[in-house]
Amino acid sequence: MTVAIYKSACPWLLLTFSLPTKRASQRVEVWRKLQRYGAVPLGNSGYLLPNTPTNQERFEWLATAIRKYAGDASVVKIQSIDNLSTPQLIGRFSEARVREYTELIRELRKLSSIPRQKRAFGHLTRLRTRFREIVEIDFFNSPLQKRVEELLARADTLPTSTGETAKVKPRDYVGRVWATRPRPGIDRSASAWLIQRFIDKKARFTFATEGRVPREAVPFDMFHGGFGHRGEDCTFETLQKSFRIRDKKAEVIGEIIHDADLVDEKFGRKEGFGIDQVLNGWAKQGIPDGKLLERGIQLMEGLYHSVSGK
Repeated sequence: MTVAIYKSACPWLLLTFSLPTKRASQRVEVWRKLQRYGAVPLGNSGYLLPNTPTNQERFEWLATAIRKYAGDASVVKIQSIDNLSTPQLIGRFSEARVREYTELIRELRKLSSIPRQKRAFGHLTRLRTRFREIVEIDFFNSPLQKRVEELLARADTLPTSTGETAKVKPRDYVGRVWATRPRPGIDRSASAWLIQRFIDKKARFTFATEGRVPREAVPFDMFHGGFGHRGEDCTFETLQKSFRIRDKKAEVIGEIIHDADLVDEKFGRKEGFGIDQVLNGWAKQGIPDGKLLERGIQLMEGLYHSVSGK
């Protein structure tokens, strides 16, 4: 759900309310509904939502309920707030959604490491439901939304062995075409860079959806087959281990890509998030897949020359 904040004369809705002290259970009920609606607190003034018909209806319904609980409530349309710019307000909503998506990512990664037959009944269904709930209040389209979609797709497949990654014969992969999904993000772009720099300098790349990978191509970062996420590793790390790439700078980049792709703070690396945002921005501009991957490879090459090896 995307909200066109900048086009609205009064882009925000503010719910102000008070409840009698003895209404503790009702206060909790109101707070839970505000959480479900995606509202963010505005100091002691009340709770804020983007001004949409759905949000206005929700706030007005909640204000009516508060009055029935012997409280006071008002729904106010706001044009601007003098000490908070529109980007700052949008940032508050984005931060809230990032926290929720990040928690969902952690749960999905745990679930994906468990064989399907050993998973608790309905667990994946509950996570899908939770994802839809977050998307409904993701008013400004967090980049993590796409990441969770990919993890949900992976969770439908049996997990790959979490043991040591199988080694390969590098010469078998020279002169090959490598296939990945359209709209490459940070893991796919970095993996393509790794392939060209350390595996095959003349590697060619193509894009395919699941089930339509050319027979002669080597899949990478696909949901089924080829080189992809294995255990706690992103695709970049899987390639590193499979082809025994020991380059120190590449190891640092692997940590950067891992943290940006899996959002688990394993290495405490923040550099990749900016690169991921740039790639997402280019993707939104409608840049073709091939050009997008080419730019991503160039970014990785620049990163390689800027980092220090361990």
